[in-house]
Amino acid sequence: MGKMIIVASGKGGTGKTTFTSQIGMWLSSLGYLTVLVDADAGFRNLDIALGLESSVVYDYSDFMSGTSDLDDILTKSHNSENLYFIAAPQSAKTSDFDTERVKLFWDSVKSRFDFVIADAPAGMGDGFMFAAEFADEAIIVSLAETPSLRDADRVIENLENKGIETIRLVLNRVNPEQIASRVQINVDDCIDVLSIPILGIVPEDIKVAESAAKGISVTPDIQGAGQAFLNIARRLAGKSIPMMEFRRPSRKSIWSRMRKSLNKSQ
Repeated sequence: MGKMIIVASGKGGTGKTTFTSQIGMWLSSLGYLTVLVDADAGFRNLDIALGLESSVVYDYSDFMSGTSDLDDILTKSHNSENLYFIAAPQSAKTSDFDTERVKLFWDSVKSRFDFVIADAPAGMGDGFMFAAEFADEAIIVSLAETPSLRDADRVIENLENKGIETIRLVLNRVNPEQIASRVQINVDDCIDVLSIPILGIVPEDIKVAESAAKGISVTPDIQGAGQAFLNIARRLAGKSIPMMEFRRPSRKSIWSRMRKSLNKSQ
């Protein structure tokens, strides 16, 4: 039986869906049979982050109605071996599904895959409940900002009340310069506010948007988001991986990068 993980956030705009797609790609590349489930019925976009928007034929409402089986609603990734996707319906509400059929759905998916990762909509609506009721673990994706942390705290409380014991934090789009100028909150204070273990810290990185547009994983480098995503996937797989350190770039290093870029363009 595989492990089901709900990826949740308090506020929208934390990069949760992009994070889910990247972690799925990296778990797949590590050899784990992985399926990503879009739990945001009516507002699905995980298929876009995976580059599968034109490949989806069925969604899990077809399973709930009994007209399709699990094989019918699975969409295989074009870019990542061992990675599959299950789309959310565009119109059906998850709260209207038969409870026993929902349980059968999640049990069936967990029996087939090593990792089942559900991308829940922001907040605690129907889509969140649809996934949270059957999750084994949870990942909270938050920005290092007070509004995001405050709403994440409410989601954590709800997950704890559902009996989910393993809840871990991912701080996304962390920018050392903004932390230094106090636009963002430092990592230690974020952890203190939410009182849950840190799973990973993902730096702000333009390559994330570029990769998401192509439905591919971000290439790892020393201090980039790609390496952070890979490290998080390894930790989910049970590996002990130290946290990346982020340092505020010096004026000299900024000028060096600008000069290097100018030389390339000449």
